[in-house]
Amino acid sequence: MSITKNIVALVPMRHFSERVVGKNYREMAGKPLFHYIIETLAQCEEISKIIVDTDSPTIIKGLATHFPDVVVLERPEHLCDDKIPMNEILLYDTAQVEADYYLQTHSTNPLLKTETISKAIQTFYDNNKDYDSLFSVTAWHTRLYDENGKAINHNPNELLRTQDLPPVYEENSCIYIFNRQTLVERNHRLGNKPMMFEIDSREAMDIDEEIDFSLTEFLANQYKNN
Repeated sequence: MSITKNIVALVPMRHFSERVVGKNYREMAGKPLFHYIIETLAQCEEISKIIVDTDSPTIIKGLATHFPDVVVLERPEHLCDDKIPMNEILLYDTAQVEADYYLQTHSTNPLLKTETISKAIQTFYDNNKDYDSLFSVTAWHTRLYDENGKAINHNPNELLRTQDLPPVYEENSCIYIFNRQTLVERNHRLGNKPMMFEIDSREAMDIDEEIDFSLTEFLANQYKNN
């Protein structure tokens, strides 16, 4: 299907990070972390524009030097508190830049591939009569329990192989596709009929802790050398 709608990529990047200091611009496998996602998005033909919302002088300078076509939105002071919900930031961003749809991702997903993003966009557009938004998920085939010890996705009295269990899906925060109307009406990226889009767990590596940074850097080096 040929895509004619305008889709803009939104990548919020804070300067301060409590658990992994300076992670968005910290060097990983030879270049700053935020370079990975920008390079990935820049190769995605379906995306018409890349917007980075940030309060980081380091990132702003790096974008001007290495990615001059990226549009920078300097985050207003009232949105810089780390307790501000992401949806508030996205409401601000989408008010500044018009688009038919927005694709939001993070700099902390450096292993996400261009072809995966393209496939997500194509899949959404092929099905957007039935769905009003899309979010990426990771499938887990493992025995899960709730906080009371009750089995969620299996019968404890029937020992199936884990690969035969019905999958449980985790929202991995790698890809969201939505329009501003949904965001305004629901104050949420997900509409009333969101579509799940499964991606490989290796691409969904997300950096929240120091160990995540080390593991992701190891994988980035492996991919670079292969």
